[in-house]
Amino acid sequence: MQKFLPLLCVLTSAAFPAWGSNDITNLGALSQPEFHALSEDLGSALSYKPVTPAEPLGTTGYDMGVEVTQTNTTASSQSWSKITGSGMVVTDLNIPKLHVAKGLPLGIDIAAFYSKIPTTNISLFGGELRYAIVQGGPAEPAVAIRGAFTKMVGVTQLALNTKSLDLSASQRFAAFTPYVGIGRVWVDSMPNVGPTLQSESFTQGKVFFGANLNLIVTNLAAEWDKTGSARSVSLKLGFRF
Repeated sequence: MQKFLPLLCVLTSAAFPAWGSNDITNLGALSQPEFHALSEDLGSALSYKPVTPAEPLGTTGYDMGVEVTQTNTTASSQSWSKITGSGMVVTDLNIPKLHVAKGLPLGIDIAAFYSKIPTTNISLFGGELRYAIVQGGPAEPAVAIRGAFTKMVGVTQLALNTKSLDLSASQRFAAFTPYVGIGRVWVDSMPNVGPTLQSESFTQGKVFFGANLNLIVTNLAAEWDKTGSARSVSLKLGFRF
């Protein structure tokens, strides 16, 4: 994984070329409707993105790499200038991640990731537990059910976490494996700015599709996701074996 750290730095530098310091330090400047819109966009952006097929890794398998997710935050774009005091209108939130998955017996996989969003005080971690109902193969699609969570840390004025459940299917064609899925995300967004804002808890529908290309020494994956009204695109580079 160490050889991917310089690449992650390059990707994140390209993702945030115009940002100065954008810590969330003035959440109380929002109205309740504005806070709800921000919570919806953050719930979409920070919820779990698998970026992997449904086919299990197997007991000796690993999938590890660096990943960047870009989420459109149009619904709350104006709110960012208020909560950061930067005057910046943010229409896209870019989230770099270090992601690793391990295969277990009986078609079970576990995975975890960590993220620190540059120029902000937002850090994020999460994980998944996935079970392949059908393990699949060259002539049969794989079908899996996944439970996942994410938790935002580092922001004193806001605690946000998500839980999700989804069903996905994939079909391997030699080195190329497309996949598709549908699910539900539960978001809890809890402000810490006194009585001016109330907590928001809600659910969002989720659909996603993507593809994985395994080139033996390198693994490439891409995924499109729509959670709630926000759309995300994720790219991952690493190893899968």
